[in-house]
Amino acid sequence: MAEVLVRGAAEVVTMNATRDEVAGGDVLIRDGVIAGVGLGLTTVGEVVEAKGCVVTPGLVNTHHHLYQTLTRAVPGGQDALLFGWLKTLYPIWQRFGPEEMFTSAQVGLAELALSGCSLTSDHLYLYPNGARLEDTIHAAAELGLRFHPTRGAMSIGESDGGLPPDSLVEREADILHDMVRVVDAFHDPAEGAMVRVGLAPCSPFSVSRDLMREAAVLARDKGVMLHTHLAENDEDIAYSLAKFGCRPGQYAQDLGWTGDDVWHAHCVKLDAGEIDLFARTKTGVAHCPCSNCRLGSGIAPLRAMRDAGVKVGLGVDGSASNDAGNLMAEARQAMLLQRVALGADAMGTREALEIATLGGARVLGRSDCGSLEVGKRADLAIWDVSGIEAAGSWDPVAALVFCGPMRVRDLFVEGRQVVRGGQMATVDLPRVIERQNRLAARLMA
Repeated sequence: MAEVLVRGAAEVVTMNATRDEVAGGDVLIRDGVIAGVGLGLTTVGEVVEAKGCVVTPGLVNTHHHLYQTLTRAVPGGQDALLFGWLKTLYPIWQRFGPEEMFTSAQVGLAELALSGCSLTSDHLYLYPNGARLEDTIHAAAELGLRFHPTRGAMSIGESDGGLPPDSLVEREADILHDMVRVVDAFHDPAEGAMVRVGLAPCSPFSVSRDLMREAAVLARDKGVMLHTHLAENDEDIAYSLAKFGCRPGQYAQDLGWTGDDVWHAHCVKLDAGEIDLFARTKTGVAHCPCSNCRLGSGIAPLRAMRDAGVKVGLGVDGSASNDAGNLMAEARQAMLLQRVALGADAMGTREALEIATLGGARVLGRSDCGSLEVGKRADLAIWDVSGIEAAGSWDPVAALVFCGPMRVRDLFVEGRQVVRGGQMATVDLPRVIERQNRLAARLMA
């Protein structure tokens, strides 16, 4: 049996049912599963000293577009609202191919890992020049992160009244055929799965009602989850009212896009009725605070959603609309925005950390992840709070969100070490970055 003992942490944040925190605590990992949490644990295996550190469950990212790490800070899109930003970037993205998809996924996944993320979804909705979903799946396998890729799609181009150029849309029959292919080839429904595939038509303004409805039927036939963008900003609401004669929540409900197997990204503009709908149907939300700020979309009603019982996790969104991929930064931003909107007591550090861990796992349907409990998967992050970021802090758990560090010291996924001493342990990151920058330069040229 392979064992690792994380020993003597300043605090172990369990996120169990009673939200216990163990001062001076240990975590025992055995064969990819948590075998013990407590004090004075022993092992015959490897010992990782955690003095001066906070140990948390691995963070969970519920919304990303990994391919966008090749298009950060693009001129023309830096100060645009959502629709204008997309119009700037679509012509660049249509020049991508398999190499761009694989490399950008490696960079984005490594950035997430270094921010303490052990499980991430990805929403890939364009497939130019032979790119396929497995380009990203292979990247995640090489890095060692738990991965929930979604087979996205766009089917309504500019000539049919949609937003994307015609060159980036696909025939709906081809989309559904490939959805079946990737689910059959890569989806693993078992506990502890490293890859689970979802279906994710891009948005109400880039696919038809028929595709949304048929994707929902297909997902339930295959037993996989559904994901899309919804109610992201005022333009999104106006489009829904003009094209469909209803708000986004009604649109989703009419097409079968509510339920505990569905999660929507952003939801900045949900009204009280839509929040109630999501709570009643157990529909999840990926809250992307930094991207919402970057694109001027607004402050999502996170407090209202949480109070109503909506499942909410955090998402970094695309690296072209954030433009970072740091999950701990998202937790801090989520907390701060609720305080700006509602007052300093609107959200605390521990609730923000809960949304970033257990909340995200629940949104993605992972009852085996998100907390440090015996029998759960051994996904955990070790944060060194002895450095300058948290120097002088009285509460190391609160300091993690208020102060930092924003970079994890060690990260374990399924009991395997992915980050060691603040550096990637599974890939040669400088070489990956060099290849990424070379591809970006080629796109610019």
